[in-house]
Amino acid sequence: MHRMRNAPLFSIMFASNVVLACVSVFGQTSDGVTFEVASVKPTPPPEPNARVFFGPPRGGPGTSDPGQITWSNAALRNILMTAYDVQTYQVTAPDWLQTERYDIVAKVPAGATKAQVSVMWQNLLKERFGMVVHYESKEFQVDELTVAKGGSKLKETSDPNIEPLTPAAGPLRADKNGVPELNGSGAILSIFPGANGATASMIARGLTSSEIAIRLANSLRRPVIDKTGLTGKYDFVLEFTPDLSGIPLPAGFPGPTDGASDPGTNIASAVEKQLGLKLTSTKGKLDVIVVDRAEKIPTEN
Repeated sequence: MHRMRNAPLFSIMFASNVVLACVSVFGQTSDGVTFEVASVKPTPPPEPNARVFFGPPRGGPGTSDPGQITWSNAALRNILMTAYDVQTYQVTAPDWLQTERYDIVAKVPAGATKAQVSVMWQNLLKERFGMVVHYESKEFQVDELTVAKGGSKLKETSDPNIEPLTPAAGPLRADKNGVPELNGSGAILSIFPGANGATASMIARGLTSSEIAIRLANSLRRPVIDKTGLTGKYDFVLEFTPDLSGIPLPAGFPGPTDGASDPGTNIASAVEKQLGLKLTSTKGKLDVIVVDRAEKIPTEN
């Protein structure tokens, strides 16, 4: 059961329809397919202690606003991932592609498909940021996500057509059980300090199994391949002990083992016990996109 705690060290909000499959547009031509108009401006610095919302773009084909895409606080790395349909571990790029952020408003030609919009993002990166890329194949340590022996414990969402969550000012409202309520499909990962080290709580709503794999990959910092065969959209709360090695922590924040009398539940054990899914370590080759050149300052609108 989810327990209310003190304020988290940090929370990260992820909407559901970030990048999904692997390399479906590799090798696709990008000539002549562009947004009608695109405004690209550097994002102003965030207010102190403000909640940070990481994408996705709002609007476009298949949404209630197909003719316009708005993407606020977009990291260039995330734009690249959307353009080429890859995950963060499939990108080799300078560190600043993750830290420099931009506000984008783009007008989509009538009748454009999602695949065509991906190509439009590719062209925007080339034309506005001078981006040049090439592709390589790389072997990864990966985890395969399957249904555990006892069966899935995931709860199907009550609204399968819900649109992605949007950022809201102030703290999120909680339900009668103390679980934060999301205003759309997506996930929030919160990290809490404690006497035995940090604990993590991932609240998710309306995620497909492939999107669950993406969230787990973000926490594990390695690829997770969805092999569950599940076809629904699901809500869940996952609590585990996060791996914070290599992550800068505030002074006085307990590290992974500082004063720990209980090692807690690692993410693989938590996934099996709480979600009825299993993570199995293996190796596999994935295509990787390498950024050869890119400019921090986009050309004028």
